[in-house]
Amino acid sequence: MATINFGGVEEHVVTRDEFPLEKARAILKDETIAVIGYGVQGPGQALNLRDNGFNVIIGQRRDSASWSKAEADGWVEGETLFDIEEAAERGTIIANLLSDAGQIAVWPTLKAKLTPGKTLYFSHGFGITFNDQTGIVPPAEVDVVLVAPKGSGTSLRRLFVAGGGLNSSFAVYQDATGQAYDKAIALGIGVGSGYLFETDFKREVYSDLTGERGVLMGALAGIIEAQYQVLRQRGHSPSEAFNETVEELTQSLVPLVGENGMDWMFSNCSVTAQRGALDWKGRFRDATLPVLNELYDSVASGKEAARTIQRGSTPGYRQELEAELKEVRDSELWQTGATVRELRSKATEKVEEGFALSAESN
Repeated sequence: MATINFGGVEEHVVTRDEFPLEKARAILKDETIAVIGYGVQGPGQALNLRDNGFNVIIGQRRDSASWSKAEADGWVEGETLFDIEEAAERGTIIANLLSDAGQIAVWPTLKAKLTPGKTLYFSHGFGITFNDQTGIVPPAEVDVVLVAPKGSGTSLRRLFVAGGGLNSSFAVYQDATGQAYDKAIALGIGVGSGYLFETDFKREVYSDLTGERGVLMGALAGIIEAQYQVLRQRGHSPSEAFNETVEELTQSLVPLVGENGMDWMFSNCSVTAQRGALDWKGRFRDATLPVLNELYDSVASGKEAARTIQRGSTPGYRQELEAELKEVRDSELWQTGATVRELRSKATEKVEEGFALSAESN
């Protein structure tokens, strides 16, 4: 395991150099990985594992759209595609990639198939950490591990196809066989991780729930709405408000920050922008710190888990969710965004056409 300095703190990180794909294949050569659920994470992880040479099968409800999606991706009914109960029976590693609500509903079925020596695999610490609410308590005779890619299953698959990898967290909750640690890392390499960072189930879910409610989604959406509203109320047009709030953020600044860091961004913008950002970032930090601490406390107390479980199991929740999403989608802000994206797409097509014509003339 490599030791890498992160901002003055040394951490242990698993890399592909020390744990190559060949080693992962050797560790899991006798295993059948049953991926349960073909929704968000399932396709990316299953396809990457299959392409990397592992023995993979899919478990999915037959009457679902995800069953058809799995067939379209080349999984064959009766050979590599089964209903959930049969896949769990056949699998020696049961990868529970259902939604958190789905995991609760299907747990009695999976638990019955967890015979001694099998491995239970998660990509989220929710079910185990909040087992007083989920009821997910694994038998003592099975290994319980986690690999959590730091991004969507779509991103995991896209980077894999491009020859890259998405960073992932990994953890061992229960080591019944003495081999759980190696299995977890081998699975992390198999699903296409670039680097693997060790954590535990509780820290993974606490950071994940805080992140998605905070900077990654909730806070981002909220501050975008606030700035757009201020600009519109002060007389700016929808396109101008959107471009200054979203378009420049997503198409220019965030990619550059990801590549080079915020310090580089501050050093490579105008003095006016630089001075303003440095003067105001502390105000935004201090304003949001209490909210983020309140959010973390809500996660750690189990309130966020309870809210998720309660809302997700409410009859008619899907219809209510669609109504909430429709309100966002139909807002002036995101209707403007749809138009801007369409214009951006047309501009890209024209550029590509120009390159093609230039290539033909040469």
